[in-house]
Amino acid sequence: MGEAFLWGTVAGASLVVGGAVALRVSLSRRIVGLVMAFGAGVLLSAVAYELVHEAFETSAGDGGVALGLLGGSLVFFGAEKAIEGVVGGGAAGSSEDERVTQAGRAIVLGIVLDGIPESLVLGLTVLEAGTVSAALLVAVFLSNLPEAIAATTALSRAGRSPTRITRFWILVALGFGLTAALGYVVLDAASPRTLAFVLAFAGGAILTMLANTMMPEALHHGGKLAGLLTTVGFALAFAISSLQ
Repeated sequence: MGEAFLWGTVAGASLVVGGAVALRVSLSRRIVGLVMAFGAGVLLSAVAYELVHEAFETSAGDGGVALGLLGGSLVFFGAEKAIEGVVGGGAAGSSEDERVTQAGRAIVLGIVLDGIPESLVLGLTVLEAGTVSAALLVAVFLSNLPEAIAATTALSRAGRSPTRITRFWILVALGFGLTAALGYVVLDAASPRTLAFVLAFAGGAILTMLANTMMPEALHHGGKLAGLLTTVGFALAFAISSLQ
């Protein structure tokens, strides 16, 4: 269980690293957009090969994948609408700031909804194989970096203090470590359908977040080059996945 906690925290530590980079280096919105595009590609690959494909093989066609995808998508959609209700609807002339704030919070939401099932799965890989899946660990670490950079930049521009942002990422990283340890303990006795649901839930949440937040922001700020970097991110994550 201790090893599962360690690797879950290591995977989550990339959020702290990405946040530190964004806070210490002045990044233009174009650069942030291109970073988001690369991260979107990494996440698309993770959804396809580390989450949905694995869920399909685990479920043996009993419906867990479809339920998980729909559940993850609905939860993210509902939570995003709630955020929109709180953040949106501001005064005229501040729509860009509101959009940036909303995007930052939506990405944070995506990180959490994505990270919890992924951390559970990391703990499960330690349980089943005796060690963590290197491909999944690297994919999670890489996808967290651009997400954290983009979210930190948006939250900083919305007025959040660097100390508060850094403290938040540290707590999230430790939370992912605890979740990985929980996966080690709890998922040992879980049914294949439950495992498939957990994996697909993460996939549904990520896909909805990508379509609603990361990819539109990447194109808006990064321009047409965003498409190329999305492909590069996808290819790199696929190459890492194929190594396992």
